[in-house]
Amino acid sequence: MVKKNYKFNKILVIFLSIMLTFLCSCDLILDNNTNNDISCDSVNSLSVHFFDVGQGDSIFIELPNSQTMLIDAGENYHGEGIINYIKNCGYSKIDYLVATHPHSDHIGSMAYIVRNFEIGEIYMPKVSITTATYENLLNSISKKGLKIKSAAAGMNITYFDDFTADIIAPEEIDEKNLNNSSIVIKMTLGNKSFLFMGDAEKSEINSITADVSADVLKVGHHGSRTSTTADFLEMVQPSIAVISCGIDNDYGHPHESTLKFLNDINCEIYRTDKDKTITVTTDGNTLNVQTNGISIERAK
Repeated sequence: MVKKNYKFNKILVIFLSIMLTFLCSCDLILDNNTNNDISCDSVNSLSVHFFDVGQGDSIFIELPNSQTMLIDAGENYHGEGIINYIKNCGYSKIDYLVATHPHSDHIGSMAYIVRNFEIGEIYMPKVSITTATYENLLNSISKKGLKIKSAAAGMNITYFDDFTADIIAPEEIDEKNLNNSSIVIKMTLGNKSFLFMGDAEKSEINSITADVSADVLKVGHHGSRTSTTADFLEMVQPSIAVISCGIDNDYGHPHESTLKFLNDINCEIYRTDKDKTITVTTDGNTLNVQTNGISIERAK
């Protein structure tokens, strides 16, 4: 009887060990999928993907009519990763390409994307700056036979049903500080709206005459103290703020004053240096935020 119980107990221990190993493996698989899934769903909804491109900006947007928009493209080593992400979402064309201003942390990979992806309309501020990165982008656009639309406040990019995407800045070009020539876009679906600030600083922000109220704010200039004030946030009244910045960056972004201003209005803060790629989706009535743990890889 003792031998039988011993054999039974031995078999039971082996069985339980196998089951425990299986269950642990399942948990690991589920965790990996949860953290690294690319969530793409734009049918009758607006999905905004704030890419983790380190100390830079790049935002991919799925419009409710299945068109797409890309605002900025990080540094010059992010192009392949951005394209792969967009392709994994099932798209083969960027209908609206926006270069907020010609700094390399915003347009670095845009020439690569123009060369390697189908592009519809292109929006850029009309500046006379000459840098290798900017010239490379202009040459890529020209070689593909594409035209640039000079962005200015009051322009509409697209609208349909209860959706609209409007350029509300720049009012004028500041050649001395290109941050203040940033394209600022307000996008609205139903009762929910997004405000994309580029690197706009206080002087450009103060020149905006359009309604800046929004539910989701892409905080200007990586959360620097030169771009976000308490007065501005009082006008915007965001419930969600997204800051795009690099881990332990040399600029101290986001600045503690910016974080304080956001906390003072009880705004939910997301940061690409901590949350990686952040996706905010709305059907026009509710907002859903997902962080997938994905960073746009550097090209090898």
